[in-house]
Amino acid sequence: MKIDFRFAAPSADYFTKPRSFNVTMTPTITEGYIPGCIGRIAQLHANYYSVSNGFGIDFEAKVARELADFCQNYQCGRDGIWLIQHNGQIEGSVIIDGAHADTHGAHLRWFITTEAIKGQGFGTQLLAKAIDFVEVCGYRKTFLWTFSGLNAARHLYESNKFRLVHESPGSQWGTLVTEQRFERG
Repeated sequence: MKIDFRFAAPSADYFTKPRSFNVTMTPTITEGYIPGCIGRIAQLHANYYSVSNGFGIDFEAKVARELADFCQNYQCGRDGIWLIQHNGQIEGSVIIDGAHADTHGAHLRWFITTEAIKGQGFGTQLLAKAIDFVEVCGYRKTFLWTFSGLNAARHLYESNKFRLVHESPGSQWGTLVTEQRFERG
């Protein structure tokens, strides 16, 4: 049997007639680096925190610089990256930096979801992936830095056995806030 791979040429109006595409893919969580994730994660943080807290260029540059450094030094089995993707776009992230897990604990970083997927349980799922990874790796302690006022995130941290261990005024993100350190384990 011979298979004919030719196809008919498109009609004259194919390229000029408006078409609609109904993409109904549900968001999925993927693991590992994908091209563009450094820029997109930095963008998500810059967009959200510039509006909510007035963070500016110092914050965005810090996120981009530290995230790029993390990705360049990423070691499979020690570090973890989880991304929420929807319609080809990254809509959320969480990262475990295990570089100093033996001495200081694993560092949970860059946890964020977009408004488009908030309230659908994806933040909970991302955090669960990170916690599962920490437990499989046998890390005794996990910590994160945040600041007061992020109540939804704090609720997720505390429901996953993180506890507030330190709180003080600080400006590591370029704006004075009440910085908080949470630890688990």
